[in-house]
Amino acid sequence: MSNELGEKARRRPTTSDPDDDRSAGTSARERILTAAGELFAEHGFNATPTSRIAERAEVPKGLIHYYFRRKQDLLSALVERLPEEEVESEGLVVRGDVAGSLRRLVGELDARLESSMLLSHLLWREADTHDAVRQAMQQRFGVVVEQIRRVIELALPPGLAGCDIEAAAVLLARVINHRHSVARHRTEDDELDREIGFIARALELGAGSRAVKPA
Repeated sequence: MSNELGEKARRRPTTSDPDDDRSAGTSARERILTAAGELFAEHGFNATPTSRIAERAEVPKGLIHYYFRRKQDLLSALVERLPEEEVESEGLVVRGDVAGSLRRLVGELDARLESSMLLSHLLWREADTHDAVRQAMQQRFGVVVEQIRRVIELALPPGLAGCDIEAAAVLLARVINHRHSVARHRTEDDELDREIGFIARALELGAGSRAVKPA
């Protein structure tokens, strides 16, 4: 009997072992990230000690440092929780309808934002002071630019894709970025709709003038 008890004691995980939480459902790492996201949003990154995160996640404090060497690493991991920005462009595009195609793309991006509104707001706020978050958000910005560029190219009539699509894509991506950074306080969509209409008209007019330009 004593040997059996000794064997059980040796098998029992220590508080620094990441496998000490094997309960059905969410893993310890995921609970830590959920707690961190909630507390950072409620109190701010700097005002939230890791001890409070551990308390809310119901894990030993040492387990946080096992998964995340620095507190800033929690922010980097939270970025990975944002939904992917990649959208299947072909399903949104109607050839000759640049404005409508762009509106459908923005609708898809907005729908993904809705699923992570609190997290997105937190990361936009912390991007001002944390390089890792800022770099990650800049990478996501690049993905949005590429998505917009692709939609514009597909939506412009054949042979009229010689206008400045890249500049238009960057401009609209910046508008979308600002929209998402203040999404929790957004009350109407008129401004974005006007921007899309303006960009679409400018692209179509620019492409059209090139198409009729004499040789």
